[in-house]
Amino acid sequence: MSSVLSAKHFHDEQAAYDWVEARLWPNGPVCPRCKGTERISLMGGQSTRIGTYKCYACRKPFTVKVGTVFESSHIPLNIWLQAIHLMAASKKGFSTQQFGRTLGVSLKSAWFLSHRIREAMKSDGSLLGGGGGPDGKASIV
Repeated sequence: MSSVLSAKHFHDEQAAYDWVEARLWPNGPVCPRCKGTERISLMGGQSTRIGTYKCYACRKPFTVKVGTVFESSHIPLNIWLQAIHLMAASKKGFSTQQFGRTLGVSLKSAWFLSHRIREAMKSDGSLLGGGGGPDGKASIV
């Protein structure tokens, strides 16, 4: 019997991007600025960040993180997914210090993760994504 946390998207950053993209953009990537879907391609190159797309309609690069709780974060996406799973699965909550120890991040990063996740878990759920689903809404959890 294997653990849920042994899934590939919890340990590999590229797999984490693929997993989140499949949930936020079930019909392919959507530009967060112009909402275009036709003229978008994955950027390549050694210095390009993982999962970076370019919209040729508005000429702006973007990732799946834009418009979500992950935006403006330097923490790898697979660590984010682990943190979300741990917080959602824990019965009595998770302290910041326990987050830091469990995920192997600094106390400052653990505090940042826990506060962003708690904010996203509010009832409106607006920070968990959007725009990519057939009804204009999507969720990653």
